[in-house]
Amino acid sequence: MGETISEAISADHHAIDEMYEKLKSAPDLDTKVRWRNQLTWTLARHAISEELTMYPAMEKHMGQEGIDLTNVDRQQHQAVKEDLQMLQNLSPSHPEFNYLLDRLMRDLHHHIEHEKNEDMPRLEKLLSREESEALARSFQRTKMITPTRSHPSAPNRPYFENFAAMLAAPIDRFTDLMRTFPKEESKL
Repeated sequence: MGETISEAISADHHAIDEMYEKLKSAPDLDTKVRWRNQLTWTLARHAISEELTMYPAMEKHMGQEGIDLTNVDRQQHQAVKEDLQMLQNLSPSHPEFNYLLDRLMRDLHHHIEHEKNEDMPRLEKLLSREESEALARSFQRTKMITPTRSHPSAPNRPYFENFAAMLAAPIDRFTDLMRTFPKEESKL
């Protein structure tokens, strides 16, 4: 059996928390930059993939309740994306970096609690195991083609977001070639 959508999203949340801890405890500036880049890369891809896969599924299967929940989710994502955009361009040596990083994680955990307690249980109740696994596979595949940086001014609704993501992703991936990331043995 494969993972369900709840399991896939929860695994990402756990990995993001681990990256945050690695970033906070990094012994030097170079290592902090690498973990900041990894956190940005992972969180940007995760957020857009949720918006392109899980949110439309919620709206389809849950009707108006799903629409209402995803509207809240999109507002929460917007706060995370705005913090992430500032963080991705800020040196870890900047005096505001730790404050911004902590605010990002507070906003993110507020959103994670909403997903864990509201979105995922309601959606999973309406999906068969096979449908949930298929949605998880779609979520994972979507992460492979989404932008790797935060673009909070981009549209966050399907079709418009899909188009914006397809334009931003190649540019992000090209600039990723010039960024440093944790060494493979220390990656999560």
